[in-house]
Amino acid sequence: MSNYHIKHLEEYYQVYRKSVRNPEVFWEEVAEEHFLWRKRWNNVLQWDFSKPEIKWFEGAELNITENCIDRHLNTRGDKTAIIFEPNNPDEETQHISYRELHDRVCRFANVLKEKGIGKGDRVCIYLPMIPELAISVLACARIGAIHSVVFAGFSSTALATRINDSECKMVITSDGSYRGAKTIDLKSIVDEALEDCSSIESVLVAKRINSDIKMKEGRDYWLQPLLDEAYHDCDPEVMDAEDPLFILYTSGSTGKPKGMVHSSGGYMVYTAYTFKNVFQYREDDVYWCTADIGWITGHSYIVYGPLLNGATTLMFEGVPSYPDFGRFWEIVDKHQVNQFYTAPTAIRALAKEGMDHVEKYDLSSLKVLGTVGEPINEEAWHWYDDNIGKKKAPIVDTWWQTETGGIMISPIPFATPTKPTYATLPFIGIQPALMDENGEEIKGNQVDGRLCIKYPWPSMARTIWGDHQRYKDTYFSAFENMYFTGDGALRDEVGYYRITGRVDDVVIVSGHNLGTAPIEDAINEHPAVSESAIVGFPHDIKGNALYGYVILKETGESRNHDNLRKEINQLITEQIGPIAKLDKIQFTKGLPKTRSGKIMRRILRKIASKDTSNLGDTSTLLNPEVVQDIMDNVL
Repeated sequence: MSNYHIKHLEEYYQVYRKSVRNPEVFWEEVAEEHFLWRKRWNNVLQWDFSKPEIKWFEGAELNITENCIDRHLNTRGDKTAIIFEPNNPDEETQHISYRELHDRVCRFANVLKEKGIGKGDRVCIYLPMIPELAISVLACARIGAIHSVVFAGFSSTALATRINDSECKMVITSDGSYRGAKTIDLKSIVDEALEDCSSIESVLVAKRINSDIKMKEGRDYWLQPLLDEAYHDCDPEVMDAEDPLFILYTSGSTGKPKGMVHSSGGYMVYTAYTFKNVFQYREDDVYWCTADIGWITGHSYIVYGPLLNGATTLMFEGVPSYPDFGRFWEIVDKHQVNQFYTAPTAIRALAKEGMDHVEKYDLSSLKVLGTVGEPINEEAWHWYDDNIGKKKAPIVDTWWQTETGGIMISPIPFATPTKPTYATLPFIGIQPALMDENGEEIKGNQVDGRLCIKYPWPSMARTIWGDHQRYKDTYFSAFENMYFTGDGALRDEVGYYRITGRVDDVVIVSGHNLGTAPIEDAINEHPAVSESAIVGFPHDIKGNALYGYVILKETGESRNHDNLRKEINQLITEQIGPIAKLDKIQFTKGLPKTRSGKIMRRILRKIASKDTSNLGDTSTLLNPEVVQDIMDNVL
């Protein structure tokens, strides 16, 4: 069925129309033709957004690891499934074939069983980006255990909260991790977290940095000796399509993190299909997503999506700046990477370092470039297009969420004409709607509103672990019979979508709704500016005024700051209008960011409003120290 691999715009429209006219027939065809099922479904889809209840491929039975590994063994057994590129370029790269991956996943699955883990048990994985992370995820899925990966940069408090929320029975961790020039003692973070976790029965510890660590008798076990003794085959547990595959926590804008629950069957079908099309993956390509498996991007587009397609997927342990800012491009050159998927934050950081680090390397293998995590600003988009893709590799600016499981709006390379700052067209089967404040759908083009989805798609989260009411309240209560994304978007004259930021990042100034993303784009075009973030703060006359936090490039640091403020506001006036000018501009060394690169505007809003009594838990930020610095210099 050609529908599985879309190659040009006309075909996209053809397949898209088919997918929205009769979604059940469309997804049934995809599911039937491209996956192994132990038992066929009784019903393709049953849904009711008012409850909300969503079931795809009900009654079907499968195991996702059979689809990721076993079915490739006859045709691709010797093909590299995972390339592991270590933090230190002097350490040897590992190539793990599909056959070896099968062996390692089965052994790991048998270790889990031997330690009392079975179908439905929750296993917390707190590992650096080493092969054991991907293997442990697949080992859990093999035996029907529900994996809950926690990014190994989170604090012990954040880890404990997530373990307790889903009552995990086991933690899988390592003695430590390498991150650039630093080594991090992960085991002691786990030990600290477990002082408050009564549900944990055992801890498996992988060796990575060979440090001296404390092992608790009867609870902690070195992983390798157990793997050495384990049997190398393990029958996959037969799962219902709607059985949970994993829980992944996303930080709530208020309150405790939300454990999004993803299913086995629908998630499999959608991640495989989006991966194939959004990256135009071909049989011998080498694909690299720079995310961490601790995020949804890593789950869907480092592990499951690529392996379901029999791809070669690259896992990188390190950071883009170590040993120097050419590290990404050195890896692309070394492994002849064809598809490269990263975050706008990384692109901006690398662009700031100039071209010396890029020009040393051959990037001619690149066919598709991708961005994820936030809307990419125009300046970064052009730098990426000109210098990395050499205007030959289209950029897929992908919009999606932890909750959606897979990419929702994105160009399809070589099919969809790209447009800087626009995620372009909805992916196959996705039915977006723009809504106004009164809950009415805004029809037509050249409009903006709140982005909702009208119809279920296979990989959407089914609930929040242990709190279905919160799932309903968060995603299905704002607009009747719609999934509300929490994002604002505009639709241009041809129907392309541009994400304008979280709706809580829309500031109403003197009665005008101002999205922060376009203002930030304007500021970032100033040659002295590296990055910016805009928030609203209370104003006696306007209701709200705009406060800008701006990071300068080195060239800007030496300039007169008052003059820079005037120039920035002039740029905004020219691009958006005087209504969008900033009342206050604070120059800062950094912005508080989550590990996935999202700016924590909630914190910036509180500082701008001089309300710093409760900033929430800042320990999980990438750079918690920057918060105090911003507070000390607030205007």
